[in-house]
Amino acid sequence: MSVDERARYDDALLPARRAAFPPGEFVGQESFVRASEVLDLAVHAGVGPGVSVLDLCCGVAGPGRLVVRELGCDYLGVDADPQAVLVARERAVGLPCGFEVAEVPPVPSGPYDVVLLLETMLAFRDKVPLLDGVAAALRVGGRFAFTLEEGVPLTEAERALMPAADTVWPVPLPEMVAGLQRAGFRLTRQEDHSRAHRTIVDALVEGYGAQATVMAEQVGGRRVADLLASHTLWSDWLRSGRIRKFAFVAEKT
Repeated sequence: MSVDERARYDDALLPARRAAFPPGEFVGQESFVRASEVLDLAVHAGVGPGVSVLDLCCGVAGPGRLVVRELGCDYLGVDADPQAVLVARERAVGLPCGFEVAEVPPVPSGPYDVVLLLETMLAFRDKVPLLDGVAAALRVGGRFAFTLEEGVPLTEAERALMPAADTVWPVPLPEMVAGLQRAGFRLTRQEDHSRAHRTIVDALVEGYGAQATVMAEQVGGRRVADLLASHTLWSDWLRSGRIRKFAFVAEKT
């Protein structure tokens, strides 16, 4: 997508996204995480004035801009999508934010005090290079704050139903904990947000369904159909416990 197409896509989804979140909880995020969860995670990771923060896979950086605005920090957002980065820069005017276009991994070299990875761990089939890269980018005592879609890998039948299944790689919790320990991290915080995220995704399914015709006129029927299909699956998986959503903070030892 071009920058204009990316902005148009975001604008088409905006009414349903705003309506899906409780008051004050929507800040331009492209996921199910609430603003209060982002801030809670950042606070427990020690984000504040003078703290260097690397936000991996930041997208248009709604959560990143929230963290900078509310907590203050030296912020760098990185994403592989140049159009998303351009949109992020436009929306961050007046905030002390930096942005770069880069594939992850590799993780930009640090050292940083905090690395954020929000709602994107799922996209990495092999978590090992990512965890090693994050560890290398953090100073000793630095914190890795991230969210996780926890569960066994998708079956072939599930992958056939999920649009863009090549970016959907859940991982069992024991495997993630072991991976963090192997990379030199000590887990300091773990919270289960499955129920809250199920509420958000259910509201998004309802909102996207109600706005489907208007959205299709703006971004195309195929995109809207894929959006509804993927969110319906997430709703089913969160309701059944097939997938659980966690937030973690881990310290580099």
